[in-house]
Amino acid sequence: MQPSSCPPITDADWPEDIAELREGFAGALNVYRTMAHHPALLNAWAPLRQHVVKDNALGPVLTEVVILRAGFRLGSAYEWAHHVSRALALGFSEARIDAIRGTPEAIDGVDGMIVNAVDALLDAHMLTRSQEEALASAIGREAVIDLIAMVGFYSVLGYLLKTYDTPIDEAIQAEARLNPALFSLTPPA
Repeated sequence: MQPSSCPPITDADWPEDIAELREGFAGALNVYRTMAHHPALLNAWAPLRQHVVKDNALGPVLTEVVILRAGFRLGSAYEWAHHVSRALALGFSEARIDAIRGTPEAIDGVDGMIVNAVDALLDAHMLTRSQEEALASAIGREAVIDLIAMVGFYSVLGYLLKTYDTPIDEAIQAEARLNPALFSLTPPA
């Protein structure tokens, strides 16, 4: 396998103009260490990331449903593995995680609505009026808008991760070795 043309930046090579980001979220994960090859973009990304990932109207549990489905649909092994870890930490069952990477018809309730919405955004690049209205009724309009933004945000990350073959962070790899089927993009047979 050929090495990436844009591997995660080491601490020694971290750009001085974004030194403060290395001590926070950006230095903790390979995805942002890869993005650090473009300091201006990473610097601009930081406040949007704070809202989309942490301060959105969906809350942490529904956020993980959105990100898991987007990571799965984008074929991003990095996002899938990292967010399986986060979902487990939030108390998701393995069955719930498996359902999120399964067929949308098999998922009931809000999870099913979200999975269908992520699929609609990636396939048709929009929600139908009835989808949007049903989601807004279930989770609120601000949460729907955050969901749309989150799918866009994670699409960009997925493109970056896949283009540069960014390695899954070691702590997540260690966790994945304990349950490789759950952490794999391939649904169980």
